[in-house]
Amino acid sequence: MLLLAGCSAGGGASNESGGDAGAPVQAPGIVGEDAAVDSDGFSVESEGEADRAVIVTGTMTVTAEDPSDAAREAVRIVEAAGGRVDARSEYAPSGGDLGSASLTLRIPADKLQAVLDDLAALGRDGRADEVSTYTQDVTVLVADLEARIGTQRGIIERLNALFANAVTIQDLIELETIIAQHQSELESLEAQQRATDDQVALSTLDLYLRSEASAPVEEPLDFLGGLQTGWGAFVAFFSGLLVALGVLLPWLVTAALITAATIYLVRWRRARAASKA
Repeated sequence: MLLLAGCSAGGGASNESGGDAGAPVQAPGIVGEDAAVDSDGFSVESEGEADRAVIVTGTMTVTAEDPSDAAREAVRIVEAAGGRVDARSEYAPSGGDLGSASLTLRIPADKLQAVLDDLAALGRDGRADEVSTYTQDVTVLVADLEARIGTQRGIIERLNALFANAVTIQDLIELETIIAQHQSELESLEAQQRATDDQVALSTLDLYLRSEASAPVEEPLDFLGGLQTGWGAFVAFFSGLLVALGVLLPWLVTAALITAATIYLVRWRRARAASKA
């Protein structure tokens, strides 16, 4: 009877698997009904379902007509998106340069791309000169902090229960010292967690705004580009020549007056000497 029961069970299992040949066997509670599986039948978590913690940092360089106005507009864009400005430096115009500005911006991670597009629109031709972003996956760090914080809280709760039931002063002192140590460790872990959560929630962008004078010169790529560059150099040369002439004109006028006075004085002495002779 045992042999017959075993054969019947084997035949039933064979019939069930034969109805769907090659289908992967799912373990209960591991792969859901809508979960994806690979060719070996293991669960594959899609990128959209993964609860990843990512820190994004980046840099952007923008050439603007007026860097100061562009800096104010950049601050408005970031604050409107729910971000903030952590650092800001502006340099006044000097020597034909319209100045520059440097900002450290904190932007909500879910609005980063939209803010980057708005900031790039502040530049010439509505684009940025350079944009670089870097990502750091801190999912493991976040999970580790959560686990360690939970452990410390559990230890403190058990120590507090022991402290409430302690009888001798020696036990109270020892328990109080141990609780203080674990409380300090817990506060340190919570501070790390808050800092990490802030970096994940708000991406960091270093924005540099410069004027046309400090921007690198674009090399001409065709005849029209070369003609435009040559005309710009021609105009710049004569503009510089006029500036130099304006600087030297007072000195030239003064030198001409002194020279004319000297010549007049020499001729007057010669004429006087000739009249005496």
